[in-house]
Amino acid sequence: MGMSTHVVGFIEPDEKWYQMKAAWDACKMVGVEPPREVRAFFGDEAPDDAGRVVEIKNAVVEWSDDNRNQWGYEVILNKLPANVTRVRFFNS
Repeated sequence: MGMSTHVVGFIEPDEKWYQMKAAWDACKMVGVEPPREVRAFFGDEAPDDAGRVVEIKNAVVEWSDDNRNQWGYEVILNKLPANVTRVRFFNS
């Protein structure tokens, strides 16, 4: 079994995020699927309190140093969208 490392960016919650989150929560509370627009806003995932997840693949590059037996990822900050305020690295 392998492991993958992922890197995503977050846009802080704004008024629209809170409205969509309220819609999501209301639907879940009554046991119905949130509307397509609400699901799409959150990328077909449950809302994350950190904000809206955005792909930042163009700002992330693999990095390695064979001499030190190290590898990982670098985030090129000036390639991040201006509204990204958080970057998350996670394994799955």
